Amino acid sequence: MRAASRRRCSTAGGTVLLRHLQHPFAAPGFPGHGTETASARHRKGDTHHDRHRGKPGRAALHLARAASLAPSPHNSQPWFFVEEGHDRAFEVHADAGRRMPLTDPGGREMVIACGAALFNVRTAVRHLGFRPVVDVLPEPADQHFLARVSFGAHATPTDEEESPARVLSLRHTHRGPFGPEPVTEALLAQLRDRARAEGAVLQVLDVPEKVGLLARLVDTAERADRTDLWRAVELAHRVGPTGVPVGACRAHPDLTLLTGRDYLGLSRRYTVSERRRGVGTGIVAVLCTPYDQRADWLLAGQALQRVLLHAAGHGVMAAFHTQPLERPELREEVRRRVTAGRYPQMVLRLGRPLHVCPAPRRPLDQVLTQRPAPLVR
Repeated sequence: MRAASRRRCSTAGGTVLLRHLQHPFAAPGFPGHGTETASARHRKGDTHHDRHRGKPGRAALHLARAASLAPSPHNSQPWFFVEEGHDRAFEVHADAGRRMPLTDPGGREMVIACGAALFNVRTAVRHLGFRPVVDVLPEPADQHFLARVSFGAHATPTDEEESPARVLSLRHTHRGPFGPEPVTEALLAQLRDRARAEGAVLQVLDVPEKVGLLARLVDTAERADRTDLWRAVELAHRVGPTGVPVGACRAHPDLTLLTGRDYLGLSRRYTVSERRRGVGTGIVAVLCTPYDQRADWLLAGQALQRVLLHAAGHGVMAAFHTQPLERPELREEVRRRVTAGRYPQMVLRLGRPLHVCPAPRRPLDQVLTQRPAPLVR
C-alpha cells in the first residue's frame, strides 16, 4: 500500500496541509483507484456529473474569477476548478490538455502556473473575510488534483492581507524593454520577503558577471528554440485572440540583455545591433526553491504570484525568460553556477513598463465545474 505522511503548516493568510508521498504510483484502496478522477473527466469533456446541478455559488465564481487572472506559460491557462457542494470547498486542477508538450514536457511550468492560481484563490478567500485552509496534493491517485481550498475561521483581513486582492487585475506579463524609471532597493527587499514567506528564494542578480552568465544561458536556449521547427510552431500557435496578444509581441526579442521569445519571427526579418541591446532590461532575478518535487513547483507558483502582485501594486511588472529552465542540461548549469545549488523555477526581469497589454482569459464556464461535497465519515 502506498505510504504517505501529512503535516500541517501555517502560511500567511491560511493553513496548508502538505502530503509527502513516498511512492509515485497509486495503490488499491486509495481514493481514485479504479474510479475516474475529476481531472480525467474534465479532459474527456464529461459533464454528466454536472448535468443535474444548479449554477455555481457566488463564492465559487468569485474564486474562479480570481484564479483565472494568474500568469501561465504563453497564456496557456492550464487549469480548471471544481466547486465542491455549494460553496463548500474549491479545487484547483491542472489541465494537462493545455500543457505545451515540447516546451514543458514534465509539466513543471504547468504546475507553477496552477500554484499562482492557487495563491489567487487564497487571496480571494481572505478578501471574503475567511482564513483559507489549503490541502495540497489531496489525492495521490490524481496527480493533476493539486489543491483543495476550504473556508476556515472568519477573520477580518488586515490591510496587508487585503492588498493583493486589490491588484489582481492590475498584474500583467510584460514582453520587451521596460521604461527608464528604476525599481527601488526598498521594493526589491519587500519582494524578497514575499517570496521567503512562501518558502522560496527570490535571488536578485546584482553582480554583472552573474547577469552576463545567465544572459548567455538564456540566449543559448532561445537560439536552439528558434532552430527547432516544432517548438517554433508550438510557440506560434500560442499567439492570437486566445493566447498571447499580438500587440504584446511587437518589440524585437533581442532588444533586452536577456533574449526574449520570438513569437512573430522578428529575428528572421532583421537583427538588433549590439549597441542597441540591453537598454530597458530592468532587474534580473531568479526564483528558486530548495527542492524540486511537484509540491515545490506548486510552492514556487504561490511565491511567484505573491511577488508579482506586490510588485504590481507598485507599478512594477515582470517579463519571463524560462528558456534555459526548459532544457535539463542548461537548468542544471543555472542551478550550479547562478543559484548556488537551489533549484531555479523561474527567470524573470522586473521593471516599470511604459504600457501594458492585458491577455485574454477563458470564460468561467470553461474553467469551473461542480461536484457534490464528499461525505464526512
